[in-house]
Amino acid sequence: MRAARMHALVIDDATTVRLFHRGVLEKAGFSVTEAMNGLEALEQALAATTPLDLLLVDVNMPRMDGYAFLRAIRVEPGLRGTPAIMISTEREGHDADRAFEAGANLFLVKPVRPEVLGRLARALAGAGREAAVS
Repeated sequence: MRAARMHALVIDDATTVRLFHRGVLEKAGFSVTEAMNGLEALEQALAATTPLDLLLVDVNMPRMDGYAFLRAIRVEPGLRGTPAIMISTEREGHDADRAFEAGANLFLVKPVRPEVLGRLARALAGAGREAAVS
Protein backbone atom coordinates (compact mmCIF):
# COMPACT_ATOMS: atom_id res chain seq x y z
CA MET A 1 0.00 0.00 0.00
CA ARG A 2 1.38 3.41 -0.98
CA ALA A 3 1.63 6.11 1.70
CA ALA A 4 -0.31 9.34 1.20
CA ARG A 5 1.71 12.33 0.01
CA MET A 6 2.55 14.98 2.54
CA HIS A 7 1.05 18.40 1.85
CA ALA A 8 2.98 21.66 2.24
CA LEU A 9 1.88 25.29 2.05
CA VAL A 10 4.60 27.59 0.65
CA ILE A 11 4.14 31.26 1.57
CA ASP A 12 6.31 33.89 -0.13
CA ASP A 13 5.56 37.10 -2.00
CA ALA A 14 8.18 36.35 -4.69
CA THR A 15 6.90 34.11 -7.48
CA THR A 16 10.35 32.77 -8.34
CA VAL A 17 11.00 31.80 -4.71
CA ARG A 18 7.62 30.03 -4.46
CA LEU A 19 8.34 28.11 -7.67
CA PHE A 20 11.81 27.13 -6.44
CA HIS A 21 10.47 25.93 -3.08
CA ARG A 22 7.60 24.11 -4.80
CA GLY A 23 10.07 22.18 -6.97
CA VAL A 24 12.26 21.25 -4.00
CA LEU A 25 9.32 20.09 -1.90
CA GLU A 26 7.66 18.17 -4.73
CA LYS A 27 10.95 16.35 -5.33
CA ALA A 28 10.98 15.57 -1.58
CA GLY A 29 7.55 13.93 -1.85
CA PHE A 30 5.16 16.77 -0.98
CA SER A 31 2.15 18.09 -2.80
CA VAL A 32 2.33 21.88 -2.62
CA THR A 33 -0.10 24.77 -2.33
CA GLU A 34 1.16 28.35 -2.65
CA ALA A 35 0.19 31.69 -1.10
CA MET A 36 1.56 35.18 -1.84
CA ASN A 37 1.27 36.56 1.70
CA GLY A 38 0.33 35.60 5.24
CA LEU A 39 -3.30 36.67 4.92
CA GLU A 40 -3.88 34.56 1.81
CA ALA A 41 -2.07 31.66 3.50
CA LEU A 42 -4.19 31.95 6.64
CA GLU A 43 -7.37 31.86 4.56
CA GLN A 44 -6.11 28.79 2.66
CA ALA A 45 -4.98 26.99 5.81
CA LEU A 46 -8.32 27.57 7.57
CA ALA A 47 -10.26 26.38 4.50
CA ALA A 48 -8.02 23.37 3.74
CA THR A 49 -9.90 20.11 3.31
CA THR A 50 -6.78 17.98 3.70
CA PRO A 51 -4.38 18.38 6.63
CA LEU A 52 -1.23 20.41 6.12
CA ASP A 53 1.97 18.58 7.01
CA LEU A 54 4.33 21.54 6.64
CA LEU A 55 4.34 25.32 6.37
CA LEU A 56 7.25 27.04 4.60
CA VAL A 57 6.97 30.70 5.56
CA ASP A 58 8.84 33.80 4.38
CA VAL A 59 9.29 36.64 6.89
CA ASN A 60 8.83 39.85 4.92
CA MET A 61 5.58 39.95 2.96
CA PRO A 62 2.84 42.52 2.32
CA ARG A 63 -0.59 42.41 4.04
CA MET A 64 0.54 39.96 6.75
CA ASP A 65 4.15 39.05 7.45
CA GLY A 66 5.38 35.60 8.38
CA TYR A 67 5.51 36.32 12.11
CA ALA A 68 1.85 37.44 12.21
CA PHE A 69 0.84 34.43 10.11
CA LEU A 70 2.53 31.99 12.50
CA ARG A 71 1.02 33.66 15.57
CA ALA A 72 -2.44 33.38 13.96
CA ILE A 73 -1.93 29.71 13.03
CA ARG A 74 -0.69 28.76 16.50
CA VAL A 75 -4.04 29.68 18.12
CA GLU A 76 -6.08 27.55 15.70
CA PRO A 77 -6.79 24.10 17.24
CA GLY A 78 -6.57 22.23 13.93
CA LEU A 79 -3.38 23.99 12.80
CA ARG A 80 -1.38 24.80 15.92
CA GLY A 81 0.68 21.63 15.66
CA THR A 82 1.53 21.94 11.98
CA PRO A 83 5.35 22.10 11.62
CA ALA A 84 6.60 25.42 10.26
CA ILE A 85 9.90 26.38 8.67
CA MET A 86 10.50 30.12 8.59
CA ILE A 87 12.90 31.07 5.84
CA SER A 88 14.38 34.54 5.46
CA THR A 89 17.25 36.66 4.22
CA GLU A 90 17.48 38.04 7.77
CA ARG A 91 20.42 36.37 9.50
CA GLU A 92 20.82 38.02 12.91
CA GLY A 93 20.35 35.89 16.03
CA HIS A 94 17.32 37.90 17.09
CA ASP A 95 15.62 37.03 13.77
CA ALA A 96 15.66 33.34 14.69
CA ASP A 97 14.45 34.22 18.20
CA ARG A 98 11.51 36.17 16.75
CA ALA A 99 10.69 33.25 14.45
CA PHE A 100 10.62 30.76 17.32
CA GLU A 101 8.59 33.13 19.50
CA ALA A 102 6.03 33.40 16.69
CA GLY A 103 5.76 29.62 16.45
CA ALA A 104 8.36 28.42 13.93
CA ASN A 105 9.90 24.99 14.49
CA LEU A 106 12.91 25.73 12.29
CA PHE A 107 14.58 28.92 11.02
CA LEU A 108 16.59 28.88 7.78
CA VAL A 109 18.53 31.67 6.10
CA LYS A 110 18.17 32.10 2.31
CA PRO A 111 19.56 30.81 0.11
CA VAL A 112 19.11 27.22 1.25
CA ARG A 113 20.56 24.39 -0.80
CA PRO A 114 17.74 22.31 -2.31
CA GLU A 115 18.95 18.99 -0.86
CA VAL A 116 19.16 20.53 2.61
CA LEU A 117 15.67 22.03 2.40
CA GLY A 118 14.19 18.76 1.12
CA ARG A 119 15.84 16.70 3.86
CA LEU A 120 14.83 19.12 6.63
CA ALA A 121 11.27 19.42 5.32
CA ARG A 122 10.83 15.64 5.32
CA ALA A 123 12.33 15.32 8.79
CA LEU A 124 10.26 18.14 10.25
CA ALA A 125 7.01 16.94 8.71
CA GLY A 126 7.66 13.59 10.38
CA ALA A 127 9.28 14.69 13.64
CA GLY A 128 8.66 18.36 14.47
CA ARG A 129 11.86 19.36 16.28
CA GLU A 130 13.06 22.92 16.93
CA ALA A 131 16.42 24.01 15.56
CA ALA A 132 18.17 26.99 13.99
CA VAL A 133 20.13 26.39 10.81
CA SER A 134 21.98 28.93 8.70
